[in-house]
Amino acid sequence: MVTLNRIYTRTGDAGDTALGNGERRWKFDLRVEAFGTVDEANCAIGLARLSTLPTLPKLDDMLARIQNDMFDLGADLCTPDTGKKLDYEPLRIVQTQVDRLEREIDDLNADLRPLKSFVLPGGSAAAAALHLARTVTRRAERLIVELARNPGEVVGDAALKYVNRLSDFLFVASRHANHNGAADVLWVPGKNR
Repeated sequence: MVTLNRIYTRTGDAGDTALGNGERRWKFDLRVEAFGTVDEANCAIGLARLSTLPTLPKLDDMLARIQNDMFDLGADLCTPDTGKKLDYEPLRIVQTQVDRLEREIDDLNADLRPLKSFVLPGGSAAAAALHLARTVTRRAERLIVELARNPGEVVGDAALKYVNRLSDFLFVASRHANHNGAADVLWVPGKNR
C-alpha cells in the first residue's frame, strides 16, 4: 500500500528524481519521459471517462480497469530490471492484462460497422477524447520502444504488448462511442483541393 503523507519532498529540486529502485535519474531521462507519458495518457483516459460514464457503462468499466493498469505500467517502468535484488517484488505488467485487453477489443469490435476509410477524430465528445487518449498512448509507446532499444535498459515484453494493444483498444472504443461507427467522421482524401 502506498502512503503519501507529504506531497512535496524537495528531493527533486535540482532536476532529478528517484526511480522505484532508489536510483536517481534526471527528469528528462528517457525512462522518466516514458512513465511520465504513460501518466499523461492515463489522464487523457480519465477525461474521456467524463463522457463515457453516464451513457456507456460497459466501456466506462473497461476504461476504469485500464486506468488501474496504467498505474501498473508506470510502476513497471519506474522500477528498471537491473538484475540487482530488491527488498520487494516490483510490480510488472503481465500477459493476462494483455489478454484481457485483447478480449475487450474483440468484444467492442464485434458490433462495429466495417471501415471503408480512415476515421477523423470526432463524432461525439467521448470519441474525440478517446482519440486524444489514443494519440498520447502512441507517443508513450514510441518512448517505451526507444527506451527498450537503449543499451542497458530493460522493458518487459508484456509492457510493450500492453501499450501497443491499448492504442488499438482506444481506437475501437472511440468507434464504439460513436454509436458503433454510425457517427464516425470519415476522411475523404483530397476533398478540399
